[in-house]
Amino acid sequence: MKPATQERTDKFADHEGVWVYIDHMDGEIAGVSLELLGAGRRLADKMNAPLAGFLLGHHVESLAQTCFEYGADIVYVIDDPLLVNYRSETYMKGTVDLCNKYKPEMILYGATPNGKDLSSAVATELATGLTADCTMLDVNAEQRLLEASRPAFGGNIMATILCKNHRPQMATVRSKVMKALERQVGRTGRIVHEPLGMHEKDLQTRVLEIVRETSQRVKLDEAHIIVAGGKGLGDAKGFQLCYDLAEVINASVGATRDAVEAGWIDHHYQIGQTGVTVTPKIYFAIAISGAVQHIVGMQNSEFIIAINKDPNAAIHNVATYSIVGDAFEVVPKLIEAFKKAVKGGEKVHV
Repeated sequence: MKPATQERTDKFADHEGVWVYIDHMDGEIAGVSLELLGAGRRLADKMNAPLAGFLLGHHVESLAQTCFEYGADIVYVIDDPLLVNYRSETYMKGTVDLCNKYKPEMILYGATPNGKDLSSAVATELATGLTADCTMLDVNAEQRLLEASRPAFGGNIMATILCKNHRPQMATVRSKVMKALERQVGRTGRIVHEPLGMHEKDLQTRVLEIVRETSQRVKLDEAHIIVAGGKGLGDAKGFQLCYDLAEVINASVGATRDAVEAGWIDHHYQIGQTGVTVTPKIYFAIAISGAVQHIVGMQNSEFIIAINKDPNAAIHNVATYSIVGDAFEVVPKLIEAFKKAVKGGEKVHV
């Protein structure tokens, strides 16, 4: 952090810093929290303010070093046996106490189940604003306003939401939307310890059992190659093109909201603002028009290959390579070309 250049005189001058909720499980920090430290570092630097992470849990202080290496200047730690498992009561109490004492300007949360629950509870308790599922974050440094942007009106426009009259300003962001900083091994910072001040007998909830997900479903946010189809494929039979191409190149299949709502594929495979955010190396967008709601979920893919017969389709604006043509003519030719490559001993891989 750079040294302050002048004393603040704005009405929230007693609030300072960008905070990130450090979500964790089984001794490992959630990837989205590291990504938000990267985003928070950028915002904090613009405002000449410190970046802090806050950790709640039991035996979690060792995670603070990782936070420093990914950009944090300060890590607030509340370590208590009551925090060994997430509960709204305990985590909200700890977070609200930290906010009331240290007064952050902004707090970023990952849109994980715990992050979404905690952020909404804290926003209610502190009577402040919360913008959910943001896809872009920026700051007006002069007015010290968080500019939290997200799709609105069914994904047809991007709305930038401000919280002018309350602090802290808060937002949730899904995994893979932001990028983590390159890790600086050995970078250090300041750890601040605070007590929780609660007793088990005072709590209304108990954690009886933790059930781990056992589904073998492919996780799209971890896929290296994705073949996604849109409403331009017409029907479930047309959508089969995606499966055919994916099988040849060993890819995962995804879809737009329209394709999911039409019943062509399960909702777990929906990509976009109301689905999964993905960052594969290669993304095939087949017969996808490119609504904002879908684009925000895949625009950070390394290579985007768009196949659409409409030369004015919005998907072409984010594509690395565009093929203007009928998917029912283009995709079979791609499949045949890939099959020949495989048959000839060439490996189709990323």
